[in-house]
Amino acid sequence: MQPAMLLTHLSLTNFRNFIRLETDLPAGQTLLVGANAQGKTSLLEAIHFLTAGSSPHSPSDRNLINLLALKEQRPFARIVAEISRKDRAHTIEIRLILETIGANGEKRLRKEVLINGIKRRLRDLTGVFNSILFFPQDMLILEGSPGKRRRHLNETISQVDPAYAEALAEYGKVLTQRNALLKQLQERRAERRQLTFWNERLAEQAAILIRSRALGLSELEKLADRIHSELSRGKETLRLKYVPAFHRAAEAGQQFDLPFAGEMDWTTQTHQVLKNKILETFHNTQSEEIARGITLSGPHRDDFYFIMNDMDLRIYGSRGQNRTAMLSLMLAEVEWLHQCAGEWPVLLLDEVLAELDATRREDLLRRIGSVNQTILTAADMDMFNDSFRQRATIWQIRAGTITAFGNRE
Repeated sequence: MQPAMLLTHLSLTNFRNFIRLETDLPAGQTLLVGANAQGKTSLLEAIHFLTAGSSPHSPSDRNLINLLALKEQRPFARIVAEISRKDRAHTIEIRLILETIGANGEKRLRKEVLINGIKRRLRDLTGVFNSILFFPQDMLILEGSPGKRRRHLNETISQVDPAYAEALAEYGKVLTQRNALLKQLQERRAERRQLTFWNERLAEQAAILIRSRALGLSELEKLADRIHSELSRGKETLRLKYVPAFHRAAEAGQQFDLPFAGEMDWTTQTHQVLKNKILETFHNTQSEEIARGITLSGPHRDDFYFIMNDMDLRIYGSRGQNRTAMLSLMLAEVEWLHQCAGEWPVLLLDEVLAELDATRREDLLRRIGSVNQTILTAADMDMFNDSFRQRATIWQIRAGTITAFGNRE
């Protein structure tokens, strides 16, 4: 058995539609069966929340607190997990506490993170528990805005690269400061020479992010292409095309013609070369940035594309092709995190078989059989073949209560 990161126990209090849940989780495949709005998706969301202390599908953490709990005097939600790793066991606890502040009764959310019983910073969660999550709405990573792709890439790389997570946080702070200065320059309340200091600081962090993204996507592409070929029975290839925002075509917002003409291999560029390119871009766009009062180029505007058989899937892909490409990326991320961290992450799949034909369902279920711990959800168990059902642990969920499949509550 390969080294595994396992979630062995989960405790939820007032999280989404769970008032209270205590459950042990086995290794291997666990299938959670239930109708809509019973808690299947919320359970996966709670588990993934342990990775970085954020939800990819909730605009505010206060939305995670149970509606009945919100009526209490001091609303809160709590997640506690026991994690088994090759070196030792870990306990993660995350508390979301809605507090009343001031005489006007304004509410403020406070988030607390405890690792092995000690209060830590949110960023200290990095690498303690790794997971890969697929929701049906994650199709927007491929089909939606660049911001969704950037956020997903940031979350994936940050799980195994603390330096990247630090650079990302610092980049955000410096970007805010630079934008404030550009706004002052727009209103003629500052001098242009002040930009030199912020350009240097922003370019330093930007070069770290761009190089890490280029290398990460290059490694993920090799894994995803192989997996995609297997899922498509050798009929399709898959590329992940990284486009830094200081690239001239990306700056202009142009659509690329395929194949990409004159594309650059960003993985071969050194930190200093990337930094110099960014500084050059800042110099060339300075007047426009001042006129608009905002930073126009940098990792906060990067993008990457899914290219299948030289076809941009955002524009030309069918729903089934796009779903296969997204699943290929997710499975590639599982292997990549294993290579980087030395342990398999936990794979979380919500209604994963929907919109896949029978052949691709069978190939996918066979593929995830090699992952040490996978938790899947489904409303219809008939989509899963007999071989999978025989080896999987099957649970039924109803109104936030989990029982062995077939048992009456």
